[in-house]
Amino acid sequence: MEDQNCSKVGKQNEVQHHQVAVVMVPFPAQGLLNQLLHLSHLITSYGLPVHYAGSASHNHQAKLRLHGWDSETSSKIHFHDFKIPPHSLSPPNPNPSTFFPTNLEPLFDASTHLRQPISQLLQELSTKLRRIIIIFDNLMTSVIQDVRGIPNAESYAFHPTSAFTKFLNVWEILPKKPFQLDFDVPKCIPSNEGCLTTKVINFLVKQHQLLGFEAGTLCNTSRLIEGRYVQLLENLSINPEMKYFAVGPLNPVEMESKNDRHICLQWLNEQEASSVIYVSFGSTTSMTDEQIMELALGLERSGQKFIWVLRRADKADVYSKSDLRNPLLPEGYEERLKNKGMVVRDWAPQLQILAHPSIGGFMSHCGWNSCMESISMGVPMAAWPMHSDQPRNATLVTEVLRIGTLVRDWAHRADLVTSATIENALRRLMASEEGKEMQKRAAELGDAVRTSVAEGGTSSVEMDSFIMHVTR
Repeated sequence: MEDQNCSKVGKQNEVQHHQVAVVMVPFPAQGLLNQLLHLSHLITSYGLPVHYAGSASHNHQAKLRLHGWDSETSSKIHFHDFKIPPHSLSPPNPNPSTFFPTNLEPLFDASTHLRQPISQLLQELSTKLRRIIIIFDNLMTSVIQDVRGIPNAESYAFHPTSAFTKFLNVWEILPKKPFQLDFDVPKCIPSNEGCLTTKVINFLVKQHQLLGFEAGTLCNTSRLIEGRYVQLLENLSINPEMKYFAVGPLNPVEMESKNDRHICLQWLNEQEASSVIYVSFGSTTSMTDEQIMELALGLERSGQKFIWVLRRADKADVYSKSDLRNPLLPEGYEERLKNKGMVVRDWAPQLQILAHPSIGGFMSHCGWNSCMESISMGVPMAAWPMHSDQPRNATLVTEVLRIGTLVRDWAHRADLVTSATIENALRRLMASEEGKEMQKRAAELGDAVRTSVAEGGTSSVEMDSFIMHVTR
């Protein structure tokens, strides 16, 4: 497959490999590993060498689960597999929670062990190159803070959340508002209460306090989607030299059908266009058994065809053995619904599923990676936020972009989501006039976003601008 950004203005004068190189430093959670690995592929298409730095386990995880890129492009990325102490990847919470992630806190501890080897890597590369460019997940600020002592290094913070959520989080804590908003913020903005544990909040505060040395910010969004909020973030910056680059979507937006090896893709080939709801809640949350049962009944009673990815949250080390049993379904459920739906109990090729013409909707936790993939494929969403930035991402999808419906109101997050609520949300998205309007808007937005990454498009121009800036 030809990479989505392979024809670029910046490629007319490909960068000499001995002059400038990029080092990616992702946070080791699946959605964040994935976004920066997509970005790595885009940058290599400009002839610029990319070094992807992380633990051996997480690098392998990122490569194994990536799809949409050809092997030739992947071979151009230099992976640096660092060892971290096995005890730093503690086992997940044995009691799955409906709300809180089960694997993020161990990853915070694990990431601290990367500071020394990544610092050494940066020092070594700096002696061989005119300039090194570090793109780091903003959760990894403490890991790359030593870059301040490298004179020919330049760093860029990567924000893996929506500009909408990022802006609101900053705006509401400002003691004095620097300007008046010229539009009405949605009245139903969910509270951040209950989104994060105390340990996670303390970790985020520490990372934010260390920021200030970065030369700019990269966002996995498009100005076509969130131009107003990207501009507001730019306006909030206290550094007038700070540059914002909205270069998303980072994922490929055109998928080849010849790689339909997964059984769920073969099943989708037999279904009618826009007739199937895809159900997946990401890699950081496990539902309770009771909630799984309600979801199973809601899917059945809705009468909609479905592909449901049913699995526990990733462990901090996805390759370690787990004593957690697989989620249970009602007796005879899969046999009873074998002509109506499919349950996938392992990793699923989400991009290929969302790109399939038989998919008509996506029931999602609204992690930003999943939101951007769904938007870029023109698929409307049934929003079921679980934690972190997801409740506000869900508001962006349902209230601002109006390409989805809400399954769970964050104000009632402690309540069980009943099968009746799930059934009604699915019918509204997939089988109502309101749902048809959502599908139409999602398709139109998807077309526009895919155009934005083509040569001369909004996001393509931003990526060209970033490459020209760092190789100046």
